[in-house]
Amino acid sequence: MKGLGLNLIKYVLFIFNLIFAVSGIGLIIAGSLVLSDVGEFNHFMEGKILAPPVVLIVAGVIVFLVASLGCYGAIKESYYMLMAFAICLLIIFIIEFAVGIAAASFKSEFRVALKNNMKNSMDNYENSKSDKIAWDNLQRKLECCGVDGPTDWKKRPMSCCHALRENAPDPTSDQCRAAQPGDDHLYNYGCFTELEMKAERASKVLIGVGIGVAFIEIIGIILACWMASAVKNKE
Repeated sequence: MKGLGLNLIKYVLFIFNLIFAVSGIGLIIAGSLVLSDVGEFNHFMEGKILAPPVVLIVAGVIVFLVASLGCYGAIKESYYMLMAFAICLLIIFIIEFAVGIAAASFKSEFRVALKNNMKNSMDNYENSKSDKIAWDNLQRKLECCGVDGPTDWKKRPMSCCHALRENAPDPTSDQCRAAQPGDDHLYNYGCFTELEMKAERASKVLIGVGIGVAFIEIIGIILACWMASAVKNKE
């Protein structure tokens, strides 16, 4: 009976680790997608803002490796490997929890830091090639203008304006600079709100994936400790 129970736990843990390995790949994919989406505008963001998706990618790699350890430990019925697996899961869980708390606490600072970075970059638009490229790319891709709106610019760049219809010529630089808020060929929304919303959507993806994997990790710790106990009793 005891042998039957141990075999049942072993195969349950093995199947769990296969699912866990897939979740590690999911972490890598989610982190990479968020990093490519938000990282495109990293010129305006501090390293702290881009750290969570990087941590998620690293965690995904570790999760995949740890899942492999769990599979091997389950098949070999090794008490020490199973306990090492459980401890690794616990460490990963604590790290993810700490990163989540850090990201939540930085949320209020994020708005201030982002807006300050955008304003400083705007002041350097005429004198810095990197700032010019970053602003033109941001305004064209997010269809926005300025930090809070078009009036933020002293000399409004062409990237704030667009053609009124498809295949129509773009407005001239003089027309763009003379345009008033509300004009059809002018992007009338500020880029700060658009960029903040993009970062918010990215954070929700990270939080959702992180919670899901954390739940799987807790189950893994329980199963590993359960099987390790059964192996020890058998010995």
